[in-house]
Amino acid sequence: MADSVVKPAREVKVGEEIVIRKGAIRFSWKVTDLPKSRVGAALVGDYALETTAPEELEKLEMIRLAQKDILHRPGRPTKKDRRDWENYFK
Repeated sequence: MADSVVKPAREVKVGEEIVIRKGAIRFSWKVTDLPKSRVGAALVGDYALETTAPEELEKLEMIRLAQKDILHRPGRPTKKDRRDWENYFK
């Protein structure tokens, strides 16, 4: 289901690639195997291989650095700050 929005409970298949957008970053994983029953979050890595593009990881690092610079200010980041971070990387 390339580039389609699906419900969280949709069943996945072995070999399928899953892309999740968190803010301005698109993380992706390839399903390598399916567990026989539910597993804890710590074990999910045994069943998926992270295939996030290096450009996305660079974006993530730049966002972290930008947040570090901004976080020296007192108080929470504003909605405008968040939008600026997302628009900077589009």
